[in-house]
Amino acid sequence: MAYRERTRRLHIFDLDGTLIRGSAAPVEISRQLGLLEEIGELERDMIARRIGPPEYAVRVHALWSDLTDAHVAAAFEEAPWLDGIQEVWREIRDGGDYCAVISLSPSFFVERLLGWGAHAAHGSRFPELPFTRPVDPSGILSAAAKVKIADELCAELGVGLDACVAYGDSMSDAEIFTVVPTTVAMNADHHLSGLATHTYTGGDLREAYELVRFRR
Repeated sequence: MAYRERTRRLHIFDLDGTLIRGSAAPVEISRQLGLLEEIGELERDMIARRIGPPEYAVRVHALWSDLTDAHVAAAFEEAPWLDGIQEVWREIRDGGDYCAVISLSPSFFVERLLGWGAHAAHGSRFPELPFTRPVDPSGILSAAAKVKIADELCAELGVGLDACVAYGDSMSDAEIFTVVPTTVAMNADHHLSGLATHTYTGGDLREAYELVRFRR
């Protein structure tokens, strides 16, 4: 019988509310600046759709006028990450598969996950720190942009969307959940009800990964 090469998979992870449980990169960054009340108001406006990602980014940029790399590093270090992220990504890589993070949060935070073993990490493009230039709205990601980036990653890696697994928690993940066959709703809200292949509630990515680990 002829040998059949195993189909490689791309695991696509959201960040806020998914890898970071119960919080988000902008919240953790704002915590470092003593601006939790202000970011809370912006988050509520975003969730209620009173503002979209570009306006959110412009307002966050103004809020973070004193932001430095040191603040970002501290926010990353102290964020409430799920347990087991690096172990899961190591197993994915060792098995010949791929893992990527696609998030609406600032790329200067998201790209730090490359050091944890992600093959790719995409976020909204903000000016370099400390800010001296305004935000370019064209660089701010949306839910639809997640699908576009996933398509580009699939082409780059030689993986079909039908061989992808998506992990998410909220409205910004709904579009990608409709185009990827295997999905895991992670501590998710009602926006993903009925869209997810699997549902996980807890604090350990190893447990969520077990839901899809052996499914090809």
